[in-house]
Amino acid sequence: MVAIAIANQKGGVGKTTVTLGLAEIASDLGFRVLVVDCDPQANCTAGLGIQLEQQDSNLTNVLLDEVQLNPENVAQFIQQSNWDNKSDFPINVICSSHSLASTEALLASDPIGSCDRLQRALVGIKDQYDIILFDCPPSVGLLTINALFASDEVIIVSAPSAWSSDGVESFNQNVSRIASRRQGKPAISGVVVNNVGRTRDSKFWESDLITKYKDNVISVNSRAAIAEASAMSIPLSELGSRPGAKEAYSDFKNVFLKLVGIEVEDENANVSVQPVFNSI
Repeated sequence: MVAIAIANQKGGVGKTTVTLGLAEIASDLGFRVLVVDCDPQANCTAGLGIQLEQQDSNLTNVLLDEVQLNPENVAQFIQQSNWDNKSDFPINVICSSHSLASTEALLASDPIGSCDRLQRALVGIKDQYDIILFDCPPSVGLLTINALFASDEVIIVSAPSAWSSDGVESFNQNVSRIASRRQGKPAISGVVVNNVGRTRDSKFWESDLITKYKDNVISVNSRAAIAEASAMSIPLSELGSRPGAKEAYSDFKNVFLKLVGIEVEDENANVSVQPVFNSI
């Protein structure tokens, strides 16, 4: 099992888009996937087709009540995605809610257990999944820190822009501080440059990130099909012949094969990828 935080302290870079793309690829490859939506905006929950009003319990309850998930109580806290996925193992979700926004302040009042509640919550069910993906909020608050404490790897998502590029280095430093306290975990698998367009500015900042981080960078091109799939709460594969859908799916599969530290057995790829570096 590998647990991966999809993160950056900068907002608007497409962390949720990357999380959904990786979840789709992992499920299509036959892996058992759990998505943990750590962002109070709950876009990942919605993107997986789950309505907020359909939830009885969510990540807020897990964190505040210090729930220890186990085979007996998972049905209360883990839902199945509503994607029409053809995998034998539909994507499971620990949903977010808008109430999660107030959770950080409450966690901050706990000087002992504010950072590792999510890690402790998942101990009893980790073996039921091959991949756990944490969609993180755009900050280095306690929600993101809980995800990092629970992760083996981090994929940093950046937009091809000046401020996002600068944010990669700052976020890496924060990850390194956590890794120094957790025997090297999480390791940074690499950087995804998301939503790369054809403009000169976009290409410049993509090139800047590649120059800085070299082989640890992979890009996802800007395509209307990605936004359309997210808006419709469906996987890219459900868009059929929609222009750009096949290419976007291929982009996310390349990200998965290059940056996710898990062995893939596929007719088009038989590779084992491990985290590449701990600091940039």
